[in-house]
Amino acid sequence: MIISMHVRDVDLNLFVVFDAIYSEGGVSRACFRLNLTQPAVSHALSRLRAMFDDPLFVRRNHVMTPTPLARQIITTVRQALNGLETTLTHTHRFDPAQTPKRFVIGLRNNLEAPMLSALVNRISTVAPLVEIATVRSERNNLERELAAGTLDVAIDTLLPLSAEVRREQILTEHIAVFARRGHPELGSRLDKKAYLRMEHVCVTSRRSGLSFEDFQLQRLGLTRTVRLTCQNFATACHVVSRSNMLLTASESAASVLEDPGLLQCFPCPFPISPHVNYLYWHATAEDDTTNQWLREQLRAAAALLAGSRFSKKNRRAARTRPKVGGPIATSLAAE
Repeated sequence: MIISMHVRDVDLNLFVVFDAIYSEGGVSRACFRLNLTQPAVSHALSRLRAMFDDPLFVRRNHVMTPTPLARQIITTVRQALNGLETTLTHTHRFDPAQTPKRFVIGLRNNLEAPMLSALVNRISTVAPLVEIATVRSERNNLERELAAGTLDVAIDTLLPLSAEVRREQILTEHIAVFARRGHPELGSRLDKKAYLRMEHVCVTSRRSGLSFEDFQLQRLGLTRTVRLTCQNFATACHVVSRSNMLLTASESAASVLEDPGLLQCFPCPFPISPHVNYLYWHATAEDDTTNQWLREQLRAAAALLAGSRFSKKNRRAARTRPKVGGPIATSLAAE
């Protein structure tokens, strides 16, 4: 049973410790995150346990696993902490050159490498005390995490979220086909017959079912030969740069290579819809100057990606490519 208590009798710093242990899965990692000693964090946890008359965390396989009560209260605790932080931010304006800050961004695999590269290049000198962390957030939990403040922002495809989640289109990635430089079967162009004749690398996080690209090809009554399926674009690009297989992906995929010159880029010979990415944030962060600064940096990073060498080349080629049927509506979310 939870002991009756009043907020005036509670040390709110205890909830900061609670959130850190919950997020990090252990006392030691929470100490590092909070820059506190282990006795201090352990003492705070003991006070929390006494306050709620519940262990809150149980050690299992070297991980502090939250109890049902801890899972029940974490969202409310995080919303309260996020609200307090927003209030403090409004009182003390965020200065990226002098203010330490950790941002957590929900970002899917297909954009992580190119977006982070563009973002870090932009902020490394102007915000030396800012830390960026990206996590994969399940789409059905996205609104809850934005509301709780466990995510500052997220970038994903268009999702059916409530009006409490603000959104704006941030980056449209056209689909390109990548092959190794000097491919023996390709010249200056890639036609439909060559594409279907050759073997392919597919990037997907799905254990079963069609990838984004194969779903759209199936809509056209087409099937390609997938020889390798992997989970990230860095692996796919490295394999393609050292083999005769092709990779169909968003045009920024090659930016994960240390030497993008290892690949040549072709417009896709079939009308596959582009990946349209949206930036999401919660209504409570709308006027938060810290969150506004982060959104501004992400918009600039996205603009940099849109102006990349591969992107420009692919769009120029796409403008001169004969149309093959009409556009296809995207009904499968981007990986």
